[in-house]
Amino acid sequence: MDTPKETMDRVLPKKKGLQKKHIGYIAGGLIIIVLFYMAFFTDRTSTYKVEKDKLIIENVTEGQFNDYITVPGTVEPISTIYLDAQEGGRVEEILIEEGSMVKKGDIILKLSNPDLYLNILDSEAQLAEKENFLRNTQVTMEQERISIKRELISLKYDIERKNRNFEQNEKLMADNLISREEFLRSKEDLDMAIQSRELFVERQEQDSIFRSVQVETLKANLDNMRKNLALVRQRVENLNVRATVDGQLGLLVPEIGQSISRGANMGQINVLTSYKVTAQIDEHYIDRVRTQLTATLDRQGHNFDLVVKRVYPEVRNGTFEIDMVFADSMPDNIRSGQTYYTSLQLGQPKISMLVPIGGFFQATGGQWIFVLDPSESFATKRNISLGRKNPKYYEVLEGLASGEKVIISGYETFGKNEKLVFKKSK
Repeated sequence: MDTPKETMDRVLPKKKGLQKKHIGYIAGGLIIIVLFYMAFFTDRTSTYKVEKDKLIIENVTEGQFNDYITVPGTVEPISTIYLDAQEGGRVEEILIEEGSMVKKGDIILKLSNPDLYLNILDSEAQLAEKENFLRNTQVTMEQERISIKRELISLKYDIERKNRNFEQNEKLMADNLISREEFLRSKEDLDMAIQSRELFVERQEQDSIFRSVQVETLKANLDNMRKNLALVRQRVENLNVRATVDGQLGLLVPEIGQSISRGANMGQINVLTSYKVTAQIDEHYIDRVRTQLTATLDRQGHNFDLVVKRVYPEVRNGTFEIDMVFADSMPDNIRSGQTYYTSLQLGQPKISMLVPIGGFFQATGGQWIFVLDPSESFATKRNISLGRKNPKYYEVLEGLASGEKVIISGYETFGKNEKLVFKKSK
């Protein structure tokens, strides 16, 4: 019985070497080390492999940024004079054809208007009637003036006779040779004669004033009628449509036999003493374009200076219109309708970082760009800030340095990857 007890209390020797449980510990430790390494020592940036030869790569440069835009401009006459019908009528004859050069005063076409001639005859008849009435009035007034003058002469001598009679009666009355009644009657006759003369003198003055006013009124009416007749005759003269300025008859609407209403447009004359350039500008620039801005027109290697003369505020189809005039010289043989590309200066030149215009802007909005590593084996995404642009460059406000290389071609195939690794083209 003692033997089994001794066997159970015997100490077993420890196993030497790698055991199974140790393998688990080692594997777990290795996993932790790998995860730690991947977390802190590996690049987790999403990458995309591209062929470098198929990309457009440009250098960031520091230089003068010229704030301008290139716009197509159309040559037009410096001004256009419209021919509006001052008088309506029927087109009888066209003397100058469209496109011909005209001088001021040249008759372009002739109209006819029978009603206008009737108005002239009626105005002439009314004028003759008023003139006759004025003459008759003047004759009547002259007769009345002579009659009053004759009456005043008669009163003058009547006063003298009655005055002598009164003086004689006054002496006789002093000697009591006549009655007092006869004396008073002679005195009253003298007073009546004197007062009658005063009344006639006053009447003469009033009649003179009245006659003067009436004659002046009639003369004024006659003058108005003569002016009206002259205007009617001028209306007849307006049936001859004349050129108001020297220039080229650019458009002529009427045809022979056509009835033209008063005020209707019949054509236009282009003044060719100078020209202007009309351009359509994108509404994006409407707050920056103003008068007195300068522009440059290039023709056959020669630059010609322009100045913005007028900015039209209306926006149509996303554009607005401006007129530019030549500052000094013009190109030779310039013609209306020609189209030139002009460089419109929007601001003063400035030294800035410059990135060439490219398709990257459509995908990034100018907020970031792919910048090449100095090894030029890959490119990474970098946030930037762009300012103004012209037809060649963007102005870089921050994020890039001179000499760095950037990808300016389109980013449509890159997805959301932040790193581009270059591979050789096959």
